[in-house]
Amino acid sequence: MSAARAFLVVMDSVGIGGAPDANTFFNGDVPDTGANTLGHIAQACAAGEAEEGRSGPLHLPVLASLGLGAAVEQASGLEIAAFDMELKGTWGVATEVSRGKDTPSGHWELAGVPVPWEWHYFERTEGSFDDDLIAAVAAAAGTDGILGNCHAPGTAIIETHGAEHMRTGQPICYTSADSVIQIAAHEETFGLERLLALCADLAPMLHARRVGRVIARPFVGDAESGFTRTPRRRDFAIMPPKPVLSNWVHDAGRATFAVGKIGDIFSMQGFDEVRKGTDAELMGHLGDLVRNAPDGSLTFANFVEFDSLYGHRRDVAGYARALEWFDRKIGKVIAQMRAGDIMVLTADHGNDPTWTGTDHTRERAPVLVAGAGVGGLGHVGFTDVAAFVAAHLGVERPGARTGAGYER
Repeated sequence: MSAARAFLVVMDSVGIGGAPDANTFFNGDVPDTGANTLGHIAQACAAGEAEEGRSGPLHLPVLASLGLGAAVEQASGLEIAAFDMELKGTWGVATEVSRGKDTPSGHWELAGVPVPWEWHYFERTEGSFDDDLIAAVAAAAGTDGILGNCHAPGTAIIETHGAEHMRTGQPICYTSADSVIQIAAHEETFGLERLLALCADLAPMLHARRVGRVIARPFVGDAESGFTRTPRRRDFAIMPPKPVLSNWVHDAGRATFAVGKIGDIFSMQGFDEVRKGTDAELMGHLGDLVRNAPDGSLTFANFVEFDSLYGHRRDVAGYARALEWFDRKIGKVIAQMRAGDIMVLTADHGNDPTWTGTDHTRERAPVLVAGAGVGGLGHVGFTDVAAFVAAHLGVERPGARTGAGYER
């Protein structure tokens, strides 16, 4: 078995602009044309407009040395002076073909399988769910109704309906521009296991409608002290239609590890071990796997808080702080890699905190590789990321020509 290992790390929502079909995706009535998550954060920092808890130009020396500035410029034409430094990595720009700017679409395609169907969306911003779905949720929950029934940011809707939920027991149900229904409930008064069972019971019906995910959103607290979402979220995602990267590696007899919500996204298929937690805890898990994962293994990780805590809330300074924290930590993890390892850092979509609305933005993704020398991959597809990782591990891709290796 090859000693080579691969670490595929998704920086959730860290898009770099330039998607050629951005004009066909919207936040409300505004097309995503010109959205650029990383670029616009860097511009705001350089202009002194993101000073809360940090200061000055966006400082990402590790990611910049891997080629982040070059990737942004190739994706969108935007030059970021703070990222101008000697390159030490391999970089590229990935473009998605799946007709979605959401978690399953981006991750499935990064893992080698574009989405072959149109997702079902709940398009009405108010009264989002039909009567049959409302009745099904209430019946599964054992309540006489639901709360929410609209498009909303998760933290805001919990603040709005948390006290009523604790009083009535009715689950808080909401959605977004993504193909998703999210169900929030109090861990103590409603019960965490009851919430997870509710979402698991509903998932087959929603998946049959081509709704990508049913997400359990547990929270704690009260109206007086405030409500807080806990890290015990779980995504009940529809299965990919074909085997993906983790299956290819697992079926080849290699060890596979999921860090963060990766296990949920792929319905726990193709992984030997799943590790969850906050992003800080996930960084610890990733570091442990870099030190101890066996030869030939794949670790597939997602760091979600860029998206969940800052992108949707349109918090530019918070997003910048999270990026700078990640850069500091990932540099230390990369330094512990073994000879022959690669780490691929990429993204699944954008979530430009300077943009209108609260939904994801359609963007290209950076592809930054540590451990593969210095050079450029140019423009690639999301599926090329899976091909690159599989080639490094020496794992055959279903349908690939024998000996073809990585094909740009």
